Amino acid sequence: MKNSPILIIGKNGKTGLRVEQRLRALGYATRGVSRSTEPGFDWEDQGNWHEALAGTRSAYITFHPDLAIPSAEQSIRDLVALAAELGLQHLVLLSGRGEAGARRAELVLEESGLDWNVVRANWFMQNFSESFMIEGILNGELMLPAGAIVEPFVDVDDIADVAVATLTRPELRNRVFAVSGPHALTFAECVAAISEATGYPVKFTRIPIESFIEGMRAEGAPDELLWLMRELFAVVLDGRNSSPTAGVEEALGRPATDFTEYLRKVMAAGTWDRSGMQQRA
Repeated sequence: MKNSPILIIGKNGKTGLRVEQRLRALGYATRGVSRSTEPGFDWEDQGNWHEALAGTRSAYITFHPDLAIPSAEQSIRDLVALAAELGLQHLVLLSGRGEAGARRAELVLEESGLDWNVVRANWFMQNFSESFMIEGILNGELMLPAGAIVEPFVDVDDIADVAVATLTRPELRNRVFAVSGPHALTFAECVAAISEATGYPVKFTRIPIESFIEGMRAEGAPDELLWLMRELFAVVLDGRNSSPTAGVEEALGRPATDFTEYLRKVMAAGTWDRSGMQQRA
């Protein structure tokens, strides 16, 4: 069975990259696909979906940009129908905690008749080091429309480990694993911890959601991403996800990674190293 490839949709994403690396290290054949691969995979163009899925037995699915967007449910529905037609047996979906659109997409899997898993995640710790927040960290001020709500940020390495467990351990199938970090922090507390770890000052500034959206629009962000950022900051980040969950321990038998350990890993990788960088005045 290890020779029948596991499909990785979104192979270059934060989790897809890690899931594929882990599966290959365990001896599993994989087929990682994205818009830049051959065969390719594009959520907005179903032309290559058949070729991407054909011959695989299971799949790890990440949706771009996020399952919260209104079009996601139908896209997942179309993908699941094709997977069933082509004989895939098991689908694992990366989902977002507390998102109504994500829950609708989850139900498509749960009601498909196929074996399934949902890995339902809180905000990623890696958003501070591998995503849209890193520029603010490096430049000494992170400006976000986030207040005093706490969030149990989850380490993407934990998400990948849980996803791999669901893909390789049949006894875990047909379950939701809600994954978070062990402690809830505000964005300001995370930034203060990053500043202490790096040794240079990083300020957190809360800004109105409209200012944040207009700034992204001025930088050329597409309307779909603007809608998503408004949804995540103005709707989902309301405290509904503030309590830590036990999904990492349920799947792996170990505690979830805390923010201090995440900081150690990022510092060791040199991601926040400012040397040679042109800093803002």
